[in-house]
Amino acid sequence: ISLRGNSQYEATTIRYVYSSLNRPSSLYEYDLTTGESRLLKEQEVGGGFSPERYIVERRWATAPDGARVPMALLYRRDLVRDGSSPALLYGYGSYGIAMDAHFGVSIFRLVDRGFVYALAQVRGGSDLGEAWYEEGKFLKKRNTFTDFIAVADHLLDHNLTTRDTLVALGGSAGGLLMGAVANLGGDRFKAIEANVPFVDPLTSMLMPELPLTVPEWEEWGNPLADKDVYDYMAGYAPYENVEAKTYPNILALTSINDTRVLYVEPAKWIAQLRATPTGGKFLLKTEMAAGPGGVSGRYESWRQTAFEYAWLINQATGKVE
Repeated sequence: ISLRGNSQYEATTIRYVYSSLNRPSSLYEYDLTTGESRLLKEQEVGGGFSPERYIVERRWATAPDGARVPMALLYRRDLVRDGSSPALLYGYGSYGIAMDAHFGVSIFRLVDRGFVYALAQVRGGSDLGEAWYEEGKFLKKRNTFTDFIAVADHLLDHNLTTRDTLVALGGSAGGLLMGAVANLGGDRFKAIEANVPFVDPLTSMLMPELPLTVPEWEEWGNPLADKDVYDYMAGYAPYENVEAKTYPNILALTSINDTRVLYVEPAKWIAQLRATPTGGKFLLKTEMAAGPGGVSGRYESWRQTAFEYAWLINQATGKVE
């Protein structure tokens, strides 16, 4: 829910927007004198969409340090919960950005194919307030990764999916999350997709000549000035910690013109994965005319999403679509 501005001081009404994982974004007007809300506009969704076909749940996982980690789930009401369902687990967990459980049309392309969609609201975001953010940055960054793994374990332990049908997705700083999770708990997942992933953070944070490095020290710490920060980042940086073991299949997507996360980071990471682990398939897709937000244009964006979902569906179900 979010408020919309009202510049009239004497106004007796305010407007707000509400949405949920199964409820399209809707604009309401609320009367402060009567306490009544009136729907003004609802996002149009085609294809005979009905919110009642879907269930939204709030659940909690237990992290290794005892913290209770919230998650939001979306799945079809007629889902047979016998543990065989494919599932997509999404996370970000940085910069104090809350992963609100808002409506998104495209995710129903997976949910309507039997997927459980899980939104992990891990530390590093502000989903539970400022302290939740502070517990997932600097020398506490590992909490972000172990929180995500705890959510994955909850899905597995509660018969919502299996290790052969669970896939994960994250981008940018969420791509760092994907890379760290692949190292720390990759055995929970069949496949992981990392979009423009920040998988070589130590190298970037050691280069103040890059346009974003100095401001980013406020998020990750300054490894140039603080040995503890250097050692801590070196202990979780995905590129530095690739091991000779079996990994989930990994797809990394990057853009040649991305100035936030240079394309060399996922390129180095995928090369390291191909050279080191004893198992796993590792793919790199580089857009040659795109920036940090991906391709430009509505139709190209749809094609990109279709490509990503086709890969995730194939990994989680074995089907080719």
